[in-house]
Amino acid sequence: MNGPPMGARWLKLGFVGPTLVFLIAFNVFPLAYNVVLGFTNAELVGGGREGVGGANYGRVFSDAQFADALRLTALFVFLAVTSELLIGFGVALALQRRFRGKGAVLTALLVPMMLSPAVMGLYWNLILNGNYGVLNQVLDAVGLAQPQWTTDKNLKLLSVLMIDVWMWTPFMLLIALAGLNSIPQSIYEAAEIDRAGRWTVFRRITLPMTAPLLVLAALFRTTDALKQFDLVMAVTGPNDAATQTLSTLLYQVVFRDGRVGLGSAYACLVLVVVIAIATVFTRYLDILQRRAVA
Repeated sequence: MNGPPMGARWLKLGFVGPTLVFLIAFNVFPLAYNVVLGFTNAELVGGGREGVGGANYGRVFSDAQFADALRLTALFVFLAVTSELLIGFGVALALQRRFRGKGAVLTALLVPMMLSPAVMGLYWNLILNGNYGVLNQVLDAVGLAQPQWTTDKNLKLLSVLMIDVWMWTPFMLLIALAGLNSIPQSIYEAAEIDRAGRWTVFRRITLPMTAPLLVLAALFRTTDALKQFDLVMAVTGPNDAATQTLSTLLYQVVFRDGRVGLGSAYACLVLVVVIAIATVFTRYLDILQRRAVA
């Protein structure tokens, strides 16, 4: 059987070719070049560089600052994603039924997700300011203490966490609501006929049938939270040890110290961590889908 005519092949290449060129130019090539730089002593200022083998990676693994940033990032990701998932799913359950004004309420709840993280970080920095911030003025009006949200080392991470939860809980809400709306109403009607309790319906129907989408939402948020940079830069800056994530540490190494080769090694290790976590999530997602089919 003859293949497609030459004109059709060129037409397909004309549609797919620009996308492939774009992906190679802006994704594949920078990634490959970053891997190469990780084995050199390249500096931000100066064009010369020499190969150093795995010295950069050895330096990263022996760096206590990298270990601290990794632990803090893991803590932040766990608290942020867990809080956003639980709150978002809870609000989605409350919005599952139809009521007057549901569209307006849902639109208002989704607004934070649509705003720029950097702009919202600066906005919340004004709200949380210990001297003239709106939040402390409200606390003072009701006779409560006025914490130094952005200067107290014990509250800095909590402040960034609160902002992240405020911004990205709507994302979890949207995914959870889509999962809840995809459940056929006939299943709930059958459970009602069988006089199943609310907890039984939630445990046997609602949660298992929305679990794949919830896991997918958690995967997206986890991979994004691992790269947390915007809020930290806007609220506390990249040089604060109390909120130093992997991304802000990478920023310091490259743009403050000018060590591009070492920074590339940091970036490759962060990429490996992201890929490993994504692999765990996708494997668990496959397990859930197999159980659903069975």
